[in-house]
Amino acid sequence: MLVDSVPEQRAETVPAPPTRRAVRSLGLLGAVAVLAVVAVASIAVGAKELSVAQVWHGLFADSGTYADVVVDERLSRTVLGLLVGAALGLSGAVLQALTRNPLADPGLLGINAGASAAVVTAITFLGVTSLTGYVWFAFLGAAAVGALVWFLGGSRGATPVRLALAGTAISAALYGYLQAVMIMDEAALARMRFWTVGSLSSATDGTIRQVLPFLVAGTALALALARPLNAVEMGDDTAKALGANLNRTRALAMLAATVLCGAATAACGPIVFVGLMVPHIVRSFTGPDLRWIMPYAAILSPVLLLGSDVIGRVVARPSEVQVGIITAIIGGPVFIFLVRRRRTAQL
Repeated sequence: MLVDSVPEQRAETVPAPPTRRAVRSLGLLGAVAVLAVVAVASIAVGAKELSVAQVWHGLFADSGTYADVVVDERLSRTVLGLLVGAALGLSGAVLQALTRNPLADPGLLGINAGASAAVVTAITFLGVTSLTGYVWFAFLGAAAVGALVWFLGGSRGATPVRLALAGTAISAALYGYLQAVMIMDEAALARMRFWTVGSLSSATDGTIRQVLPFLVAGTALALALARPLNAVEMGDDTAKALGANLNRTRALAMLAATVLCGAATAACGPIVFVGLMVPHIVRSFTGPDLRWIMPYAAILSPVLLLGSDVIGRVVARPSEVQVGIITAIIGGPVFIFLVRRRRTAQL
């Protein structure tokens, strides 16, 4: 009896090690806290220097110069950055699972190219000059290319390789068209130069209202597909053995990625590296389970996007560097470093 009592006492005094699920949950809360800090910085910091008191007055005053800067410009910009960042992160996670390629991003399936080509067409041939007009053409272009990639990739018989090849071919053709039109039309080139590099500077309440329904619908669909996409990542035979409907899952995943990336690209232009880098990094500490990758990507992608936007507003005061340029400058070297790490590359 005396011998048996010792292990029982030790079991009561030594705490059990935290489970991986608990660690992931705590990490998710930490990511939310970081996002909150970056969002506050996005509102408080800008190309125009304002004190804390001026920012506070601008947020809660009915009108005035500070309210115009803080609410009409920075707050709208921050909200759009949150939405677009989450959409890019989720679409990247979905496409990496769909194509079973950890280096996949929304550009792989031609979605960015479709949106860009549609905007150039609208400006050059239809005389569209407002951002509200760009949004709808960009979204329609992304949706059309998404459907075309799905058709050329084999439709019901689509495979990851076929989808990637179809998307690459269509992207090359559309970017050739894009460059040809912009070279021949100087007006289109002038209007497109900020949009094509990716920017949050034109954010307005109207833009947010236009893209919000698509982003909400795409987010809900992507999160609902986490479990079946887990099965798809294991291979076709394993997915079928687990009872997954491959054709339906792939079609819905294409739809979710197209809606998310199409709406994000329509609002801000093609922003690179966010949808590629963040889900890839997240996978290294969450594992391959999309039920964890997607929430992390939806939170950490806006951190990268808004953080890059704040840097772009500060480094070139009183002007600014577009966020798409900053994400490329930051994302390129960091991503190369991460890919070269054996542990990250194997996951």
